[in-house]
This record gives sequence, C-alpha cells and structure tokens, in this order.
Amino acid sequence: MQGMMDGMMGGGMMWGIGLFWLLILVVLVLAAGALIKYLFFSGKRS
Repeated sequence: MQGMMDGMMGGGMMWGIGLFWLLILVVLVLAAGALIKYLFFSGKRS
C-alpha cells in the first residue's frame, strides 16, 4: 500500500502540482509588482 502511494505521488503528479504552484506564485509576484509600479507612477503623475 505504502509503495503504491509513493509510486503515484512521487511521480509526475507531484511534479505537476509543484510546477502549477510555482506558476501561480510567479504570476502573483508579477501582478503585485505591476500593481505597485502602477500605483507609484500614477501617484507621482497626479
């Protein structure tokens, strides 16, 4: 039972979930950076 669970979770599924969360994290960081940049630049213009 334990070996089957390790085989399923330790394979492509775990890599897929890891890459999915890494992609989400990158998108959130880029969105936060864009929002901060937009807020600072729009604040200085007006």
